[in-house]
Amino acid sequence: MAEPQTITIDNRKYELGQLTEHARAQIINLRVVDEEIAKIERHLTIFKTARAAYAHTLKAELEKSAP
Repeated sequence: MAEPQTITIDNRKYELGQLTEHARAQIINLRVVDEEIAKIERHLTIFKTARAAYAHTLKAELEKSAP
């Protein structure tokens, strides 16, 4: 027999089947938001990398044309 699905919130385990529909909906909302935050963090890493590359290229260009 399969173990009931649980979720841990504030170090306390809850069986998903025992939660209200509203509580389960909030869990779904939290998961969606967590996924979006992770996606934004990945994008931020890409943007920071691009910014550093642009700054490096600018610095090299300025050094070429410096008197």
